[in-house]
Amino acid sequence: MRPTDDLATPRATIVEPFDKVLASHGLKLVRGKTTTLQVNVGYLCDLVCRHCHLKAGPQRPEVMEKATMDAIINYASRVAFDTIDITGGAPELNPHITYLVRQLAKQTKKLIVRTNLVALHNEHQPDLIELYKELGVTLVASLPSTNASQADSQRGKGVWTRSMAVLKHLNSLGYGVEGSGLELDLVVNPAGAFLPGEQCQLEKKFKRDLLRQEIYFTNLFSFANVPLGRFLDWLKNSGNSENYLQNLSGRFNPAAVEKLMCRSLISVSWDGYLYDCDFNLGVGLHHGAVKTHISELQTLPDEGFLIPTGEHCYSCTAGAGFT
Repeated sequence: MRPTDDLATPRATIVEPFDKVLASHGLKLVRGKTTTLQVNVGYLCDLVCRHCHLKAGPQRPEVMEKATMDAIINYASRVAFDTIDITGGAPELNPHITYLVRQLAKQTKKLIVRTNLVALHNEHQPDLIELYKELGVTLVASLPSTNASQADSQRGKGVWTRSMAVLKHLNSLGYGVEGSGLELDLVVNPAGAFLPGEQCQLEKKFKRDLLRQEIYFTNLFSFANVPLGRFLDWLKNSGNSENYLQNLSGRFNPAAVEKLMCRSLISVSWDGYLYDCDFNLGVGLHHGAVKTHISELQTLPDEGFLIPTGEHCYSCTAGAGFT
């Protein structure tokens, strides 16, 4: 399988280069101690969400193979990570996801799997939720809105209803229920070309709205949409690209740089190559600007290493930031 080259669309620069803005504040984006391993198991997904920075969907052929998983498992067994974070696409659609989850759960104190919720109703892997419960996996679920029409507009007709059913099933197993020890976090992205509201207030609103559905969750995280992939296409087609980028850059917060996830995370793509985050993966900015396979890495990445940046980095430093 070969990766496609359509994740990012070249465009004229309409904002100051991110590294120049960092320099103007006397800052550099450099790696600190790496504590998190992120694994992107592929772009195959059962949804075609408008905000997806990787253009994940049902037709994407990029799926991590078992041999690549073994290389990741071997690396994780040699190097201690506080957290391992599995993402996609929809991780549930990878045919080897059960194997990967079982093996990586042995290698870390906290294993996270990111889900769009509806993919958890997977006829090919019906016992996956029970496996997550058995291993104490933390679930991070994307839910753009508690309003059915808004959620379906962003993710597809009927997705909100199916998401509610999955959340209720997760609650019945203890996920998101206080005292269960099973963490269920929600992630919300804005439905349009605007920045998210204040996270604390959004969490209160989501908890209030979902309580009416008798649904519970642990934490809510609110992030700006990243102008890459399908979301960038939508911005350009709707005439919002320039304003959105300028809005992001205008909200640059130098205090957010120190806690950026890329400073403590190493990301592995579906084909085993290294990046500093899932967004740099989306534009092909390799870790250290060198194409390196996970099988070549023997130790943690060096601290103080300069992290490649681009316009998309403004999404992570707007307001409170993306940490």
